[in-house]
Amino acid sequence: MRKELWFGVTLMVLIIGAVIFLMPSPADWTNGHLGLLMLALIVVAIMLGFPTAFTLMGMGVLFAWLAYRHANPAIAVEQTLDLMVQRAYAVMTNDVLISVPLFVFMGYLVERANLIEKLFRSLHLALAWLPGSLAVATLITCAVFATATGIVGAVVTLMGLLAFPAMLRAGYSPQLSAGAVTAGGCLGILIPPSVLLIVYGATAGVSVVQLYAGAFFPGLMLAGLYIVYAIIIAKLKPSLAPPLSREERVIPLSGFAATLHDQFSHRALPALLLAFKGRRNADVPAGYLMRQLGVVLMPAFVVAVAMSLMYAAVTAPRAVEASGGLVEMGAATEAAPQSFDDLQAPPADSDAPAPLNADPATVTPKPATAQDVAPATALPAAPAADAPSRPAPAWFWITLAVVAAALALFYWFFNFARLEIFKLLLSSFFPLAVMILAVLGSIVFGLATPTEAAAVGSLGGAVLAAAYGQLNYGVVRDSVFLTVKTSAMVCWLFVGSSIFSAAFALLGGQALVEEWVLSLDLTPVQFMILAQVIIFLLGWPLEWTEIIIIFMPIFIPLLDNFGIDPLFFGLLVALNLQTAFLSPPVAMAAFYLKGVAPPHVTLNQIFAGMLPFMAIQVVALALLYVFPEIGLWLPEVLYR
Repeated sequence: MRKELWFGVTLMVLIIGAVIFLMPSPADWTNGHLGLLMLALIVVAIMLGFPTAFTLMGMGVLFAWLAYRHANPAIAVEQTLDLMVQRAYAVMTNDVLISVPLFVFMGYLVERANLIEKLFRSLHLALAWLPGSLAVATLITCAVFATATGIVGAVVTLMGLLAFPAMLRAGYSPQLSAGAVTAGGCLGILIPPSVLLIVYGATAGVSVVQLYAGAFFPGLMLAGLYIVYAIIIAKLKPSLAPPLSREERVIPLSGFAATLHDQFSHRALPALLLAFKGRRNADVPAGYLMRQLGVVLMPAFVVAVAMSLMYAAVTAPRAVEASGGLVEMGAATEAAPQSFDDLQAPPADSDAPAPLNADPATVTPKPATAQDVAPATALPAAPAADAPSRPAPAWFWITLAVVAAALALFYWFFNFARLEIFKLLLSSFFPLAVMILAVLGSIVFGLATPTEAAAVGSLGGAVLAAAYGQLNYGVVRDSVFLTVKTSAMVCWLFVGSSIFSAAFALLGGQALVEEWVLSLDLTPVQFMILAQVIIFLLGWPLEWTEIIIIFMPIFIPLLDNFGIDPLFFGLLVALNLQTAFLSPPVAMAAFYLKGVAPPHVTLNQIFAGMLPFMAIQVVALALLYVFPEIGLWLPEVLYR
């Protein structure tokens, strides 16, 4: 028997043994004990390979019927069927889930636009001067592509076909190469637009918009820690990541670029300007010079626009607060309703389950809490009429001088080889970056709801695929099919989770867990550590979808008792659940890579390469807990 099978069987035996040891005799079982038995059985059933969604529904229906039958056998079947209809309808009317198929469709279209090869090549050339440049380029490519797609399997597989063989040919160790590909591919779990954050938001009743804003900096921090590790290990142990040879760094120039380089200067900007002088540009068409000059001056144009906008902002007339005590209509109440995209399906604990002798159709939903609504906003202050502009502060002129000096230094070293790299980046990196920033920026700054931004992102993915000649019937058909398959899985998981959590609450399992946790007399720090350790361990046998769907409805009601913000808890969970794809023996990222890796690369080598990156995840988790502002600063600034 293989090691992973031994591990799975041993884990199931331990779970069943713990249930037998801790549970009282069947004669003394209460409904709460039935709830805990249901929770243990669902984990064992999933580990045996049964479909998660239908297993959740089957277990939920069976134990809900047992709960209702214990109270009133005459109407138990009717109440169980009513519960199923109510929970399924609640998922169908959850508006925020509309963004799931749209983001997934965007990801599949971008994946099939074949941008990743050009992106990896351009980043590899741009970062050739760094130690471990191939590993760094792989991590950045994975981060960008994972952000655009959010599909871990697709990113790991594509980078396993493209970057993994390139690193092995360059003499990189299989362990470091495998760790870079798998860890980088999993960044899509955390970095927005992440489907995990949408699922957590809908499960926990937390605004997806705020989750996206909160996960932005932790995602960048984790990617940055990966890159720093790759650079340090390449510097300390060059044998694991040898530097590229001079031949591999040479970038061939086109005919006209070589002419300008030989006749005028190796610096791009002076050579292009000098080539416009009379007969000296006889060998180079003026149209080519204009196009190249436009590309070269693009960074200066972007800097000029940014500094102009900054100047307009700092010199704008001071705003005058509106007088008379007038407020926006509807703002007199404590809180205004959220947008439709922020409405969430009630989590398992938010709908108090019907009494066992009552019809669930008559249950009154739990009233909205402060977490379910967005705070009202006062009228914005308006500038006074004919108010003079303010003088620019000294820090602006210092910033302008520093930026101008940096721009001059940039053009001093901007030769024709770097121009070729810059054009590669323009054709691969910047289109993706613009689309990602447009989608995330419109969400974070309140210009669009997640669903609207996802629709725009889907359109952007189609435009990118069309621009690169990849938008055809086959690509659209495959993207639609995979999108429907993924979206159906998510929706069925929600239906199964909703029924399962309702049955768990009906049996009193949630109350029993809460009573047990409170009896431990834990501090908030101890509870947080305990929760994250449990989630970390659950990441071994289970995937993130199962952990979010099954166990978050158990953890979320406990947060109020310890004064923990569900938003902050969600960020910690998203960072922690990276381990669901990296922790052996059920590390899906390792199996994705093994499927496309050369035969001589073993699964144990891939696991060994992932372990340092798992340690980095633990460090990032500790940093986020010690410095919560990393995740909470942006939501505080934008929304609170």
